[in-house]
Amino acid sequence: MKKYHIYFLTNKNNTVLYIGVTSNLLKRIYQHKTKEYKGFTAKYNCDKLVYFEEYDDINSAIAREKQLKAGNRKRKNDIVNLENPNWNDLSDGWLFQF
Repeated sequence: MKKYHIYFLTNKNNTVLYIGVTSNLLKRIYQHKTKEYKGFTAKYNCDKLVYFEEYDDINSAIAREKQLKAGNRKRKNDIVNLENPNWNDLSDGWLFQF
């Protein structure tokens, strides 16, 4: 069964947050880290994965992404702090799989 993810990226100083949704988290993180697409994350150097959730249904993932994007920064920070209080890059070691 296909899995879908919502994810939070930040920069090295944890000052910018980006929320996205994808059907292939590993590939998408690789694209962000290599700045394959010249957009928000490339401009603000957001390539550190600090939070993600997994879903079986794309509509559920998209709905959650919209809900998270509508929240304020404190709420987003609280979500990361609860699961990843040190704001570590959860994708460390993933790229060797490519």
